Amino acid sequence: MNAYQPSQPVAAVILAAGKGTRMKSDLPKVLHPIAGRPMIRHLLATVEALTPARIVVVTGREGEAVAQAVAPHATALQDPPLGTGHAVMAALPALEGFNRGTVLTLAGGDPFVSEATLRAMLAKREAGAAVVVVGFRPADPARYGRLVTDAAGGLDRIVEFADASPEERAINLCNGGYMAIDAALLKGMLGAIGNDNAKGEYYLTDIVAAAKARGQSCAVVECPEAEVMGIDTRMDLAAAEKIAQQALRRRAMENGATLTDPDSVHLCWDTKLGRDVTIGPFCVFGPGVTVADKVDIRAFSHLEGATVESGAIVGPYARLRPGAVIGPDAHVGNFVEVKNASLGKGAKANHLTYLGDASIGAGSNIGAGTITCNYDGFAKHRTEIGAGVFIGSNSALVAPVSVGDGAMVAAGSTITKDVPADALSVARGKQTDIAGAAKRFRDKRKK
Repeated sequence: MNAYQPSQPVAAVILAAGKGTRMKSDLPKVLHPIAGRPMIRHLLATVEALTPARIVVVTGREGEAVAQAVAPHATALQDPPLGTGHAVMAALPALEGFNRGTVLTLAGGDPFVSEATLRAMLAKREAGAAVVVVGFRPADPARYGRLVTDAAGGLDRIVEFADASPEERAINLCNGGYMAIDAALLKGMLGAIGNDNAKGEYYLTDIVAAAKARGQSCAVVECPEAEVMGIDTRMDLAAAEKIAQQALRRRAMENGATLTDPDSVHLCWDTKLGRDVTIGPFCVFGPGVTVADKVDIRAFSHLEGATVESGAIVGPYARLRPGAVIGPDAHVGNFVEVKNASLGKGAKANHLTYLGDASIGAGSNIGAGTITCNYDGFAKHRTEIGAGVFIGSNSALVAPVSVGDGAMVAAGSTITKDVPADALSVARGKQTDIAGAAKRFRDKRKK
């Protein structure tokens, strides 16, 4: 069945003014990463799939970093913070002129709501409800607010646990916090919310009572408990990361990748894996990694900002840093680090090598212990290695330098000048043997 397509405009207000004090961090809570990107960007991606007319993110006094992270979407300042209802009030100027359709209200620290749930909320809102609230049925209702429904299944009221009767506490349908509100009624209903409570705050949940007082109907859309997971502590963040990783691993395997030990593989939200890719245990993918078909990523490898083309082998214990491009059928072996460098088709760097700011041509072989010396203390310089080149073990290529096609560099050489095509370059000290010197040294030490 096709997803519901709203017939009216949609706007979204995302509440992100909380300080997240329980995170014990200088970083705003909504900017803590899950699967390699700020949690609020996960939520924004879901909301953006609805093609809303407007998105407004409500920030607090120290919200400059949040504003940068959510750009180009509008932000509104809530200062001082006086509750969730007050946060939506702070967004009203940014919603000026949005008088028809639906306003979704969401929490930036609850990143897992699905597009399907949001579309179901929009469907019920457009069917006539003034307010639609997301509900869920947790294994342990604990101290969640309860959603009290009428005989027809409509939402009658939201009751906080502390105020609930024993009968109401027995209800297992709990308040998930997300709402879809009739844009034409939003401002008036917010005006009816008071702050006559212990904290002197304006609670958005009171908008249900405001709607009912106007003779409007309210509704509930249920979703799985995982979709309303709020992240308030480091433990919550770890649990959220686990949920995200499980989903990413499942998607990778469903799309044709083999993860030999899925639980030990850490993927990123934007990791792209082709078909018949094999990923060994304990591999980590940072942002910006694309892996083509039939690639073998072996155990304990770390990739970030890298492209790996079809048939290549990476690892074990390899590190691909941003700008690494591993060509078709190329090999990057154990303890090899590649940064802002490309390996052509069939090129090999099988062990103990650093390739930074370099180009390695097709079919070239880079011996163990080779270093491209790319930094002179002030600037980075490139090393250009042609096709079919052999670089002997323990060589240092002092950039800027080039090695022509088909050339050979003898093991242990320090190359400071360009090597012509098909030349053999030897750049090392002359070996001198002093007969008997080792024995004389040992005999002296024994005395």
